Amino acid sequence: MTTTTGFTLDHTTHTIRLERRVRATPDWLFRSWTDPARLTLWWDPAGRPLARCDVDLRVGGGLHFATADQADHPFTGTYTRIEPPHRLEFEAMGAAGTVTFQPEGEMTDMRVEIRCRSAAHLEDFLRFGVAAGTARTVDNLVGLAEAARAA
Repeated sequence: MTTTTGFTLDHTTHTIRLERRVRATPDWLFRSWTDPARLTLWWDPAGRPLARCDVDLRVGGGLHFATADQADHPFTGTYTRIEPPHRLEFEAMGAAGTVTFQPEGEMTDMRVEIRCRSAAHLEDFLRFGVAAGTARTVDNLVGLAEAARAA
């Protein structure tokens, strides 16, 4: 298992894990993961607004996110579990994603996990930059939460 601040790579379970403590409520964060108007603002690792952001927020419903320069390679998936405002699960790119929000006083501990099918699948994700891109994306959300508090 490899660990750095807020990032864990678990080769045993083929999991990428990102953790952030955010000055926002679980409800605010959950809505930021599920409301297209908010998702558009932070999902792209480069910080550009999404060109397309569709959310069908129900178990079995789909998600479809695309940047202007990668419209032919969108991020698509299916929601598998929805428990507002504490848990969101989905399948995308052959992996299972889980996002949880645990209140800690005025802060919320947000955990993002990407569980790959196999060691080879995890290595593909690492080679394609999924871990680094997801870390930048999560940091974008933290920045959005900080900006919302300052406004």
